[in-house]
Amino acid sequence: MCRIAGIIDHQADIAQLQLEVKAMCEVMAHGGPDGHGIYTNEPKGLAFGHRRLAIIDLSPTGHQPMSYNHNNLTITFNGEIYNFPEIRKELTEAGFNFVSQSDTEVILAAYQHWGIASFNLLKGMFAFALYDQLEDKTFLVRDPSGIKPLYYYSQSGKLVFSSEVKAFGQTSLLLNELPEWKIYFLAFGHIPEPYTTLAQVKMLQKGAYLVWDHAIHQGEITCYHQKDQKSYCTDHTIAKQALKNTMKQAVQQHLISDAPIGVFLSGGIDSSLLTLLADESINQTPDQQNLKTLSINFSEQQFSEQPYQALVAGKTRSEHSEYLIDEALFNQHLPAALKSMDQPSADGINSWFVNYFARQKGLKAVLSGIGGDELFGGYPSFKRIKMLRRLMKLPRFILKKGILFKKPSLKRFYYLTYKNTIGKYLFLRGIFTPDEIAGILNIEVNEVNAVLKQMVTPQPPAYLSPSEEAGWIEVNFYMQNQLLKDTDAMSMQHGVEVRVPLLDQDLIQLLDYTSAEIKYQKQKPKGFLIDTFLNILPESVWNRKKMGFTFPFQTWLKTNEFFLKGLKSDNPKTAELKADFVNGDLHWSKVMTLFVMEDMRWKV
Repeated sequence: MCRIAGIIDHQADIAQLQLEVKAMCEVMAHGGPDGHGIYTNEPKGLAFGHRRLAIIDLSPTGHQPMSYNHNNLTITFNGEIYNFPEIRKELTEAGFNFVSQSDTEVILAAYQHWGIASFNLLKGMFAFALYDQLEDKTFLVRDPSGIKPLYYYSQSGKLVFSSEVKAFGQTSLLLNELPEWKIYFLAFGHIPEPYTTLAQVKMLQKGAYLVWDHAIHQGEITCYHQKDQKSYCTDHTIAKQALKNTMKQAVQQHLISDAPIGVFLSGGIDSSLLTLLADESINQTPDQQNLKTLSINFSEQQFSEQPYQALVAGKTRSEHSEYLIDEALFNQHLPAALKSMDQPSADGINSWFVNYFARQKGLKAVLSGIGGDELFGGYPSFKRIKMLRRLMKLPRFILKKGILFKKPSLKRFYYLTYKNTIGKYLFLRGIFTPDEIAGILNIEVNEVNAVLKQMVTPQPPAYLSPSEEAGWIEVNFYMQNQLLKDTDAMSMQHGVEVRVPLLDQDLIQLLDYTSAEIKYQKQKPKGFLIDTFLNILPESVWNRKKMGFTFPFQTWLKTNEFFLKGLKSDNPKTAELKADFVNGDLHWSKVMTLFVMEDMRWKV
């Protein structure tokens, strides 16, 4: 995993482009501490930059930007391709030669052999720019699950791209704030794709590529990821065996690394299962070192999962490390954690700390259980979705009454008046309601409603069952825009690569063709996953109340001087919210949203 950037501008001086791309990469150096490179093509006004985090092929042959086929193809690549050994073998048998052991070179050879069809053959997490000199085109490509970010600017015959939004500030582009971003942020607690804080910069959608035609200086976006049409599997025994095989293969592939790799062990179902499967896989490979695991704990017992972590670690041969975060350590590092955000987020602080300790342990890559709750029905939304669908049928004038309540869960009824997917998500997970947003920003409620209703977002297929719709919403909103973006930004701040085996493409495809009745059992959340691995998962891990990985924010932030000073009280509404928080009557996520929104970094 690395950081990439580039500019294509046929009217610009190549020396200037090189300076700007170098500056873009420098501001992202934390994500690529092991090397850097620049590629330029003066006739095309093209400059590619790369910051390297060396994990596969640590030698100089893995250096990027990398060229291939007599320099007719050049790539700058961020991510990992987990099936690259299989693709490489097939290409070798077809007569291709390789000078490195890297997955980067395999992407280039695959493109030379299969063209754009190769994009759909890649299994992993990736974002890359590939220049084809013979076709006179450049492709920006993003993985089907949107694990790796790829932001772009495409105006006035220029294409600029980067792994982080902050890098665009290092260019000579005239950039403006997106006027609506604060409304999005206050409602969602993040800025949903494709939007950013900048009006001219957007996120490339997952499973798509932007092809830039150098002859006409224009780009076009195309979805390349297409799912096969198959009938649902309704046999529980067959489905369980398929899940077991696919999960084991996914974990095995995600352990491919030439650098130290480990697993985040929180003590929950997903991280425990990944730890056990990873340990099993590593012990089947004689030349592999023991698995490395790490856990975070707190002196506040209600937030600690130490007994479950110890139980799972004890069932493995792992080199296990435990780290304790107390209030003093939290206060010491909170400013740095907040500064690490690339885009505003109400969350992500916990991810900063766990990656901080991963780096202290000497790890360059770690496995995370992101995706388990979304794919297997672990969130309360899977139970609430049927009630939500019934509520949506109520007249708008009744739903609007929700805004009169004090309790947040009741106030969010108002969002159901939108009668769309955005309204459903905000009902389930929204931070502030439209009247609160209006008060904070000193605008009219109707303006807030208009902005949120007109958002361009993906839409779920109409045929989904209630549980499938809940899963779709969690994957395409919460996981996509909150968990994955926060994890990428915070992990790369420490030069750590987070891998997510539960978002393996073969696993996702398997679940797509497994019936909802099997995937989402009514008896218990994540029942399909638990039943499949009942022989290795300790009962005390899965048969307990769900506990998300969170910090004692509610207590710690109340006495944190840095945080309280940064909470503005510019108008009656924000003053009221700050007072409510200090008095214990407001959830920490709301004041965190207010704090982050006021950060001057988002100003242009």
